[in-house]
Amino acid sequence: MRLSAGFRSLLLYLLLGTIAVAMLIPLLWLVSTAFKSAGEDIFQFPPQFLPTQPTLDNFRRVWTENPLGQYFLNSTWVALLTVGLNLLFCSLAAYPLARLEFKGRQTLFLLIVATILIPFQVVMIPLYVLIINLGLRNTYLGLVFPYLASAFGIFLLRQAFQGIPKDLEEAARIDGCNDLGVWWNVMIPSARPALITLAIFVFIGSWSDFLWPLIILDEPDRYTLPLGIATLASGFSLDWRLVAAGSVLSILPVFGVFLALQRYIVPSAAASGVKG
Repeated sequence: MRLSAGFRSLLLYLLLGTIAVAMLIPLLWLVSTAFKSAGEDIFQFPPQFLPTQPTLDNFRRVWTENPLGQYFLNSTWVALLTVGLNLLFCSLAAYPLARLEFKGRQTLFLLIVATILIPFQVVMIPLYVLIINLGLRNTYLGLVFPYLASAFGIFLLRQAFQGIPKDLEEAARIDGCNDLGVWWNVMIPSARPALITLAIFVFIGSWSDFLWPLIILDEPDRYTLPLGIATLASGFSLDWRLVAAGSVLSILPVFGVFLALQRYIVPSAAASGVKG
């Protein structure tokens, strides 16, 4: 029986390893292409993952010959603004749904969660018309507007708020806190792992968003990084090495944010604030 269990575990690890390698192959190919020199054939078969003459010239060219720095600044500003406003509005919406009693609370929560099933393409045209009527085309606020709040964020924070001991809330009310004071002084600090998790998801989604900026922006000075990378693949002298180099540079901030914040995702035993 031990041998059978060990064999099943080995098969499971082999399967998981195969899936992981299959998912990493496109990323490895992207990085390999970014480091290949001009004399190497990037479309040869069988493919060659290790460059024979690795070079950093592609990164230098894509940075100096294109306004990639401006695209980085635009994407950074939009992503930070999106994360901040999303956390604010989602937490404000999640708190009453989690801890306050009012008629229709459960129905309202179910309606909010049901909007997750609606594809963005369905609401894209109404959002575009709304942005035009508000005069927000070619503005950062227009980029952020559809992501001010999300059903997933409200759901995630509501579940986190429900897990916070009521003793903390009652103690805050005894100290004179109103509902807004309880939200700020108790709920926000206690739900930090959920807030950081949501911030990571929102940052990645905003940083890599291509469709909505493509619709809203037509001024190259305001392009976000995905749009800027797309312009590299639209010229007459297309060089896939430059496109790969720009793509590698664009995913580095996402890796950095995840590596810096991943240790905050798992809640600690002290997160509840109550000792047994």
